[in-house]
Amino acid sequence: MRKWLLTVWSLLLLLLCILPNKPMAADKTVFVIPVNETVENGLYAFLERGIDTALKKGASAIIFEINTPGGVVAAAEKIAKLMDETPVKKIAFINNKALSAGAYISLHADEIYMVPSGTIGSAAIIDSAGNAASKKAQSYWLAAMKTAAENNGRDPKFALAMASEKNELDAYGAGNGKLLTLNAAQARTAGYSEGTVKDQEELLSALNLAGAKVTSINETFAEKAARFLTHPAIIPILLTIGCLGIVIELFTPGIGLPGLIGFFSFLLFFFGHMVAGLTGYESIFLFGIGIILLILELFLPGAIAGVLGFACIAGSLYLATGNLILTSVSLLIALTVSIGTAILMIKVYGKKMRMLNKIILNDSTATDKGYVSNKNRIDLIGREGLALTALRPSGIALIDNERVDVVSEGNFIASGVKIKVMKAEGARIVVREAVE
Repeated sequence: MRKWLLTVWSLLLLLLCILPNKPMAADKTVFVIPVNETVENGLYAFLERGIDTALKKGASAIIFEINTPGGVVAAAEKIAKLMDETPVKKIAFINNKALSAGAYISLHADEIYMVPSGTIGSAAIIDSAGNAASKKAQSYWLAAMKTAAENNGRDPKFALAMASEKNELDAYGAGNGKLLTLNAAQARTAGYSEGTVKDQEELLSALNLAGAKVTSINETFAEKAARFLTHPAIIPILLTIGCLGIVIELFTPGIGLPGLIGFFSFLLFFFGHMVAGLTGYESIFLFGIGIILLILELFLPGAIAGVLGFACIAGSLYLATGNLILTSVSLLIALTVSIGTAILMIKVYGKKMRMLNKIILNDSTATDKGYVSNKNRIDLIGREGLALTALRPSGIALIDNERVDVVSEGNFIASGVKIKVMKAEGARIVVREAVE
């Protein structure tokens, strides 16, 4: 009996030694989400959906495959916050480059891995014109880069050197007015990379996830379209085409192609921002109210409806983008081009502008059209009469038994003196004293 128990215990101990003391990688699921091209609000919407999908399906880790030149700071901040709130392990896999906003996003991952040709850095903040941002914005960005590095146990001096040319790092090519950009080997040495891998398979091995189930989350067609339509360079183009379409439509009879193109441009603008999760139907509703008010302006007196209509349209655009500077610049470009086109069209087409003909008076009271402001008494020239009142120089004279308002040539003519009409200029009849 004792031998039998000893044998059972021995087999149990052997099994405990053979079995792993932690779950095998085959039981884990890893999700791969690409972070490609420009960082903007459309990318944020895609990553939000991707992370939500990964969490709902029980992801053990999320790999963000990064290859971006950077982009909009506001969008990068939203993405970084989204990553910070993600409870599972986050890996930034830099598969080529993570520059500017891409570097900032990478620093919010738990671990960073790079391909041999990968780079990270060059994260100076610039404005929409490509110039250095204000000191206030630069100060904020430096603090954000420093915090991102410190929160994940990385030396912040490298992050600061990536964000500012005014650094004293004097290493890896930085310093002396140069931004820091690290290659794979330099990033590993600086502690900004946990390893260098050739591909995704080697990355999984480095993470001890070689047998894990890998699921990729890719952008849908609508998300790709939204990213394109919400790009900072595309927004002013859409608004300009939309405004131009309306302006040109004013010069053409019926509902023509320019009006349809303009309407479609505005439709694409709102579609992109709705898919990106930046706005809802409220902005479209406000835009529709603005259009209705502008149409009413053609039939109502005053300019209140037109002003309110323009305000509603502008407000809907600001509401959709949520970006004051970008929308202001885009509207300025659109209005400048549209007003310039309208002036050109008026010069070319003149009075053929059918819609504005309802609110602009094009007719004139010209003499050749039969309009007479007052009767011209050229029939009195050469006639003689009598001054009924003293002319100082104006007064009243009796000419052919008709009382007529007259004016002398400048000299005084006493009452009762004989006068002669010298010229008639509309209602102005000029007389002088008649010579006997």
